[in-house]
Amino acid sequence: MRMRLLLFALLVSLSAIASAQEQRPLRFSVTESWAMPMIRIEDGRATAGILYDLQMRLAEKVGRRADLLVMPRLRVQRLLVRGEIDVRCYVNPGWLSETHHQYIWSVPFMVQRDLIVGRHDEADISLAQLPGERLGTVLGFSYPRLESLFASGQVLREDARTQELVLEKLEAGRYRYAVSNELALAWFNRNLPEHKRLRALAELSADPLSCLVRDAPDVPTQALLRALVQMKQDGEFEAILSRYR
Repeated sequence: MRMRLLLFALLVSLSAIASAQEQRPLRFSVTESWAMPMIRIEDGRATAGILYDLQMRLAEKVGRRADLLVMPRLRVQRLLVRGEIDVRCYVNPGWLSETHHQYIWSVPFMVQRDLIVGRHDEADISLAQLPGERLGTVLGFSYPRLESLFASGQVLREDARTQELVLEKLEAGRYRYAVSNELALAWFNRNLPEHKRLRALAELSADPLSCLVRDAPDVPTQALLRALVQMKQDGEFEAILSRYR
């Protein structure tokens, strides 16, 4: 009798393990215009960076594998509408044109500071001084505080495919000013001599960033949201950020 009970318990355990192994990976969206230190993309695959570490750790905490889907920003929006992405991180509600009712917002895990940047010899500026200028921007990125200037034609967007390319064009003198987040600017400057480093001229915005988690039976929604809370409380977010500062 005891042997039968042990065999039964073993079969139950093996069944649970097999079931976990059969669960599909969680689908995380990665926007191809992101750059280090947020993410490194090589041959169409995400391989390193703040968001890579965050998403891999998040999947690990809920016992699933992570499938990091690299795609253009507009395709991310379409797949969100169709519910074909399980988790989208590094997003703020003000950046979205739709509400995505099938998703739940997580706690914020960091704050992104967007800056107006220029070359090392440029003076500090205000937004009132931008009319008449071309501004380096990332293709598809939303800049709410600048939209009225763009819409009226007072400031012209000059889009590049990634944040890194925006800064490279600024360094090369293609325009006087560009928009960059604080982390990308620091990463770009890290190996430049001081007299060539780009500098922050004005703060454009400071936005709390969260993850969107799909609320569906095939997604461990509440477990993911709890894991994000725990990672914040345990200092895991800050530990990830510190590795790339």
